[in-house]
Amino acid sequence: MRSRSSGEGSPGTPGDGSPGTPGSGSGRSLYGERLRAMYRGGRANVTARRLSRLWAAVFGLGLAPRRWVTLEVPGRRSGRMTRFPLGMADWNGEWYLVPMLGDRSNWVQNVRAAGGHAIVRHGRARPCRLIEVPVGERGPIIRRYLDRVPGGRPHIPVHRDAALAAFDAIAPRYPVFRVVPAGTHGAQQTILSTEGSSS
Repeated sequence: MRSRSSGEGSPGTPGDGSPGTPGSGSGRSLYGERLRAMYRGGRANVTARRLSRLWAAVFGLGLAPRRWVTLEVPGRRSGRMTRFPLGMADWNGEWYLVPMLGDRSNWVQNVRAAGGHAIVRHGRARPCRLIEVPVGERGPIIRRYLDRVPGGRPHIPVHRDAALAAFDAIAPRYPVFRVVPAGTHGAQQTILSTEGSSS
């Protein structure tokens, strides 16, 4: 089955950032405006889609630090495998995915339609389940995401240094998914080590 890469989540674009992506704070800058423009109306433009294909290949091959992965999940309408280059947030020894576009994010809808079953690729394919985190537990993970994944900052309306209460306030609009290996039934296991995950 042929796969395709979605522009959403393209690192180095308004997607989920890339190693060395410039920008800080909430992304309210000329740079941030340029990135947001690539996702006008919540849809990736041509440039974002091209960058997504590039970064999906790079991350899938494992050519970036382990935080940067390619998520593969069947499209909810087409059934074709879709690929999203994403940055993961490490929190309390586990990995999490946060959509910069919130509930309207294409990969979120695909993951939900697939019952949470997906593949995370970083050097090799790792079958996994994405377990949605309750709203009340999302705040600190979203804050960690903004700290570690610069490309998400222009899209999430909270400064990365804001108080935790600010992240709790937006948590209902931003799903968070814990990434666990397939077949672990939610046990505390990780697909990749989080030790030394400062990059």
